[in-house]
Amino acid sequence: MGLKNSHPKLFPGDIVEYPRNKYFSHYAVYYGERDGVPYVAHLTCRDSDSKLPLFGRALRSEIKLDPLDLLGRKYKVSNMLDDSFPARDFHSVVKPAIDDMLGREVTFDILFHNSEHQATLFRYGVKKSEQIERIYKHIMPTWKKLFDKKKL
Repeated sequence: MGLKNSHPKLFPGDIVEYPRNKYFSHYAVYYGERDGVPYVAHLTCRDSDSKLPLFGRALRSEIKLDPLDLLGRKYKVSNMLDDSFPARDFHSVVKPAIDDMLGREVTFDILFHNSEHQATLFRYGVKKSEQIERIYKHIMPTWKKLFDKKKL
């Protein structure tokens, strides 16, 4: 589904991707409507920690419900693991998991627990970040060379 001013049809439990730059996107799970306003659940840094996460980590992050458009007007449905894992039932599994996590403090870690990890954990019960895996493919060969030369 395209991005440019498009508004794809969303179903509760869908993963919503908000592209941020060439390399990274922010991810959320479509929660449904409240008073006619569509909402998503997502992992976000608390306001005081949002300026500069230390070494890719923000110790004070949380799961929040926000209006869909608050996170960005350009978004797409990105149920990227549907071919590999079954989506869990929204009403009996995903929604209760989201409700349980709302407002709870969670450590954000760009490599091990980012918004994509959280979204796939809600939808599939599996933590996975394809964007980090793509970055690893470029970083790991460089690190391996440095390690082999004993410079790392």
